[in-house]
Amino acid sequence: MSKVVALYRYPVKGLTPESCETLTVLEEGRIAGDRALGFRFASSTVPDEAWSKKYEFVALVNTPGLARLDLRFDHRALRLQLSRAGALLVEDALDERGRKRVAAALQDYVLALEENPLAGHPERCPLRLVGDGVRPRYQDNEAGQVTLHSRESLAALAAASGDSTLKEQRFRTNIVIEGAHPWAEQGWVDRRIRIGSVEFDVVKPKVRCLATHANPGTGERDLPVMKILVSAFGQREPTFAVGMLTRGAGGEIRLGDVASLVGQ
Repeated sequence: MSKVVALYRYPVKGLTPESCETLTVLEEGRIAGDRALGFRFASSTVPDEAWSKKYEFVALVNTPGLARLDLRFDHRALRLQLSRAGALLVEDALDERGRKRVAAALQDYVLALEENPLAGHPERCPLRLVGDGVRPRYQDNEAGQVTLHSRESLAALAAASGDSTLKEQRFRTNIVIEGAHPWAEQGWVDRRIRIGSVEFDVVKPKVRCLATHANPGTGERDLPVMKILVSAFGQREPTFAVGMLTRGAGGEIRLGDVASLVGQ
């Protein structure tokens, strides 16, 4: 029997997660407060509140050093704080002045990194802090999708990589379960799963990108995860975890909830 052992949401696209005891799953296949903000390039022509691909944002795929930042977001007061190794970089509210101040501080941090998407691209500055901090809208997939993986699959990948300390935060998953066979979740595509009282359609395996090469502690690209997934497990594309869409009205998911296939 599989149970939920970790829950994560990511208030700002590309930045550090919040470890949660409970997640509120919405009917459109998203999690309340998840990817509700993002730092978008000035050159993007997409309206601030609209979805766009990750490559129009400062994100781990183009800025691995983001992993070194610590994020705190007050979901009630709508205040965002960024710090590095205990030193405060910026803290402010999501009003017009505060957004500009937070975006400027992150831009300065990013420009100082060896690998960043702003160097040589002045048209991408100034960065814009977009989103209202409430509605989830900047997932990698326009349809949203709640993501899930098992600790057993993580252990199999860790063994193949030779890194026994491989952290699941590399994969920015929402729901982590334990008690399944390694890679079992890959076989749940086109099936239905119930977690607690919430049902999902498992719609696709999650194809991974360069974001997974970034160590979530050091911000260094230290492990070729995509290559390992393909070579060690015979995958056609590097996949880890699955994407799911909510069936019905959604609801609450809690640590310890049972995860089971519907009709089995």
